[in-house]
Amino acid sequence: MSFPAPPDLTTITILQFNTQVHFGCGARARLPDLVARAGMRRPLIISDPGVAAAGVLDMALAAAPSAAQAPRFLDTPPNPTEAASRDGAALYRRERCDGIIGVGGGAALDLAKAIAILATDDAPLWDFCNRHARPRPIVGPAPLILMPTTSGSGSEVGRSAVIVFDNGIKAGVGCPSIVTAAIDDPELTAGLPGRITAVTGLDALSHCVETFCSPTVNPPADAIALDGLARAFGALEAATVNGADMLARWQMMMASLEGAVCFQKGMGAVHALSHPIGALGHHHGTLNGIFLPLVVHHNAAVLGPKLDAMRKAMGLAPGAGIAEALDALNRRLGVPRRLSELGLTREDLAPIPEKALQDNAHKTNPRPLDAADYRLLLDQAF
Repeated sequence: MSFPAPPDLTTITILQFNTQVHFGCGARARLPDLVARAGMRRPLIISDPGVAAAGVLDMALAAAPSAAQAPRFLDTPPNPTEAASRDGAALYRRERCDGIIGVGGGAALDLAKAIAILATDDAPLWDFCNRHARPRPIVGPAPLILMPTTSGSGSEVGRSAVIVFDNGIKAGVGCPSIVTAAIDDPELTAGLPGRITAVTGLDALSHCVETFCSPTVNPPADAIALDGLARAFGALEAATVNGADMLARWQMMMASLEGAVCFQKGMGAVHALSHPIGALGHHHGTLNGIFLPLVVHHNAAVLGPKLDAMRKAMGLAPGAGIAEALDALNRRLGVPRRLSELGLTREDLAPIPEKALQDNAHKTNPRPLDAADYRLLLDQAF
């Protein structure tokens, strides 16, 4: 067995795996027990109109009548905002709720985390942001149960809530221990349209690739990232083509979870670029899918043995182009491959290189980048 290059033996690594997850088809039946264990009698339900209209919200809550009849906050923006977090926390207090259940994609789950923080502390959410000079500690947040309905962000086990703040910055609020419990039921993703399956799945795939490529020393996370990469690359196309393929749905939900467990390694240029562009209102997974082949190609010269490990996980031949395989997957999925397809202009992208340099994901890209590198990647993606 070959190993990556030896690490600096004096490096101190924090290994952190927190959230209790109930995983499997039909796991939503455990909701009543988890609600009772969390001491919730009047939870606030956080979701979005699409999940509610599709009947997925009712499906998720069906086993727990008290939750099904609880107050609901459905005004989740496509990219969750500080303003929506305030509104949700105000509803929580007004309705005298005693816990939160988040049901939906990454936006709803990240918003539920932010609301859980503000429900018991009315400080500006920016005060908790990991980009703040002195982030405020989170004390006594509301009990929180998360139920993903997409296989993408892995927010239910991720260490942060990614928010667009009032100042226009899209960044994370570090909250690795905030989730009381999660329910990952692949059946909640069965009705997801193919297009959404594809772009959310690319989000999960990008997490596995970027965290594995990160130079941070964390062998357990590397092993998990490779397993997630194998599952996502092998199952995403099948899940997109046939939403009723529950094996593919199961594999994608596990890959999503695994990619987010690895967040602690940090990510790279894909997310450093997609965060500031996402703050303009564009879908995170779609952006990650566009940037991933380009960033992998740009970083390839410094990845060494990691390239062979990724090829093996993806089922590629020795020496095969990983970036080319990722781009070919995008073609088969029929997702956007250029930023211009999203309606972005070069004027929109002009400030992005400097913003990418300020993003925390920039710090753990395996190859040092400057503004010129980011401009090159943006030109290639346009």
